[in-house]
Amino acid sequence: MFDAVRNNKRIVQVFLGLIILPFAFFGVDSYMNNVGSGDEVATIGDIKITQQQFQQSVRDQQDRLRTQLGAQFDPKLLDNPEARNAILDDLINQRLLMLEANKKHMFVSDEAIRRTIGGIDAFKVDGQFSAERYEAALRGQGMSPAGFEAQLRQDMTLQQLAGAISQSSLMAHTVSDRLLALQTEKREVMEFRLGLDAYLDKVKLADGAVRKFYDENSKQFELPEQAKAEYVVLSMETIGTQLTVSEAEIKAWYDGHKDKFRQPEERRASHILIASEKLGKDKAKTKAEVLLKDVQKNPAGFADLAKKNSDDPGSAAKGGDLGFFGRGMMVKAFEETAFNMKEGEISGVVESDFGFHIIKVTGIHAAKEKPFAEVKGEIESELKLAGASRKFAEAAEAFSNTVYEQADSLKPVAEKFKLTIKQSDWLGRQANPANGPLANEKLLAAVFSEDSIKNKRNTEAVEIATNTLVAARLVDYKPASLQPFDGVKASIETLLKRQEAQAQAKKDGEARLEALKKGEDKLAWGAAKSVSRLDSRMIPPPAAAAVFKMDGATLPAYTGVELPGSGYALFKLSKVNSGEQLDAARRQALLGQLANLSAQEDLRLYLAALRSRYKVEINQAALEAKEK
Repeated sequence: MFDAVRNNKRIVQVFLGLIILPFAFFGVDSYMNNVGSGDEVATIGDIKITQQQFQQSVRDQQDRLRTQLGAQFDPKLLDNPEARNAILDDLINQRLLMLEANKKHMFVSDEAIRRTIGGIDAFKVDGQFSAERYEAALRGQGMSPAGFEAQLRQDMTLQQLAGAISQSSLMAHTVSDRLLALQTEKREVMEFRLGLDAYLDKVKLADGAVRKFYDENSKQFELPEQAKAEYVVLSMETIGTQLTVSEAEIKAWYDGHKDKFRQPEERRASHILIASEKLGKDKAKTKAEVLLKDVQKNPAGFADLAKKNSDDPGSAAKGGDLGFFGRGMMVKAFEETAFNMKEGEISGVVESDFGFHIIKVTGIHAAKEKPFAEVKGEIESELKLAGASRKFAEAAEAFSNTVYEQADSLKPVAEKFKLTIKQSDWLGRQANPANGPLANEKLLAAVFSEDSIKNKRNTEAVEIATNTLVAARLVDYKPASLQPFDGVKASIETLLKRQEAQAQAKKDGEARLEALKKGEDKLAWGAAKSVSRLDSRMIPPPAAAAVFKMDGATLPAYTGVELPGSGYALFKLSKVNSGEQLDAARRQALLGQLANLSAQEDLRLYLAALRSRYKVEINQAALEAKEK
């Protein structure tokens, strides 16, 4: 099980994400002890979700969507009641789960935290956990080790509770078999398409309809305001590039911190684990003792015995091999035994929280000190990072004061901090990742402010990311303008004609469907197509749900579906056949999907029960309030 935990990529990805993105949750204290200021968006018993916490969560979600969607991202995606309610529901669910986890005394041990952190690649140097890299990575994100570890413990606790709920989900075989049968069922359908082209020539727009649409929808034809801006960026990174560290300084730091470059002893071991939870403690111990006798009779057969008997799925397939590990990476009993054995030696039965182990030490890396030449570059980077961190804190205030006090130009601040003044292309009010440092809503709001447009003064210094400040100044501006009617007349006419043709196709299609249901089938149907819920590619996506809703008991059956922008389609169901037998792998994959859906539903019901148990109140006025 050690190997399974260490190699669980999903867990590692989750916590790597915590380093890159803002936290989705808040600290334990703010979870359980926050004090309201009267602007609570919601309360769960005595727990409050403040306006500040809610707006932070909105910003976090915007950051995630901006990363995922790139240039397609539109901040208005979250500027609607549905999105705001969904974000609030997520926050409420998090707190409900945390309340339950605390009530059930769920807790993640220090050892589990150390093991998880030790397995994160972002904290490693040459494949080994580096305390210096760990602290530097957190410092770069404005976090402390204590804060990160508290957050990690909290997230793992919530994952533990959610996992316990999902693992309790059960589905009867009769239900799963029926669902699989429905997924593989084959339906033979024929299609008759009423395309828009057949109706476009019949469309006659009323006199003045195009002009009326233009006048009533003028907002659609506005060219938004645009601006060009020049800007400067002050970041810890740019300050770091301006710093120099002498070799003497690097060597002095190395000599004073040699303990940090002492590579500790490592052991490589294989093990056979008999899990207590599987057999019960007494039976597991007995089985382990029997296996130990087999190993002692034939030490060369250790790997085969591990493959056949070990309950650690991650290492069993590799003959029990766990690879090299240092102290603090295994549970105490396992570690003490492994580090007190000689290479090639086989232990007795060792008990841990996971069960009973038989351990074989297969390799030893003695402790050694890394030479100066090997770590020189690493130390130089760390010293620059530390120096930049100190200098940035000092420079940030001076940077902000300079752009404010000498507001008519960015040259003074650029010269003072040795920065390059850059100029943007035309910008809109909406943040666009393609605009780099200017893809920040607060900064854009400052650029497009009335004072900026009128006086072309420097904006305030805006923190667009951790340890990154930007100040900008508008250099050119185009106000919003309405496109002339003649320029958009043709496109409006095309739009209105297609809308009317779509309406006619739908009306005609619905009339034909009623005739079909009365037995009047005189249509020239297309070739028969065999489709299933697993593979419906031969019919338009909007039609799939309607085709599989048709009653297969009485054939032929008919249905119709509007195809927005394309017309209308009629379908005739002529046959319903059982699907082909699924192979074992495919069947297992589908059962896994069904189990996931069942687990999600169980979690939804569990959360609904928690909402009824704890008093959840939502302040609708605060929820709808926009960030100031």
